[in-house]
Amino acid sequence: MTTEARIRIRQIDGYRFMVDFGAAIPDLLVDEAAPIGDDAGPHPEQLLVASVANCLCASLVFALGKYKQDAGDVQAEASCRVARNAENRLRVEGIDVAITLGASADQMPRADSAISQFQRFCTVSESVQTGVPVSVVVRDREGRLLT
Repeated sequence: MTTEARIRIRQIDGYRFMVDFGAAIPDLLVDEAAPIGDDAGPHPEQLLVASVANCLCASLVFALGKYKQDAGDVQAEASCRVARNAENRLRVEGIDVAITLGASADQMPRADSAISQFQRFCTVSESVQTGVPVSVVVRDREGRLLT
């Protein structure tokens, strides 16, 4: 089965663009970071990091649900490292995602089974990491490292 994600993007001015996701979702104003743009909206690197983190969190929630584990409020912080390559062009060198579960590991006795496999089901991070390393850690509510 093949699915498709489609957007339309239209320049507003300078580096500001409006992204149209379709009738059911509000448009999103995007921009480049200063000093090139005006920081009027998320820039491409932020959108990439948000997509990776969102997909990982959703995959983890799905995997935990398969094992009937209630993680509570799942949260993540994510960032990317941008540096110049050998041709002096900016490139994303890596993405780091730290996921925190809203429950204690003690409350989820089967969480380790879900955590050991959820990353493989994340469409975005598995696709991105063929070119950009993605580092993921999962911690429980008490901060205990689960990965």
